Amino acid sequence: MNTISKYTKFIPYLYFLSVIMFWFTHINKSEGISAYPILLFGIPFLWQLIKPNRKLNFSLGIIFVCLSSYLILAYIFDLLNIINLPESSKGFLFYGGILVFSHFIMSLWIIRNSIEKVF
Repeated sequence: MNTISKYTKFIPYLYFLSVIMFWFTHINKSEGISAYPILLFGIPFLWQLIKPNRKLNFSLGIIFVCLSSYLILAYIFDLLNIINLPESSKGFLFYGGILVFSHFIMSLWIIRNSIEKVF
């Protein structure tokens, strides 16, 4: 049980790294070499896995909570029909909603890691 609790603090960083790698491979198939700057987004998360830093950890958590809450508001406004989106984009709402809420949960987990635990 100690080994599980020891490695659970790394789950949000691995999650964001996997999302970045998926995003990179998807863009790389269609656009080629112009997708490589996407890999730069993974550097802070990789750095947190190698050499953790509390300030960087808290900054990553706050930034992604703000971005995720903004996307959650947009998602809720669309569900309430406050903003009318084209029908072509409504097909992505379900999967996008799952992704947005999981980003928000992982961001809160990062903030919790930076406040409660010392790496």
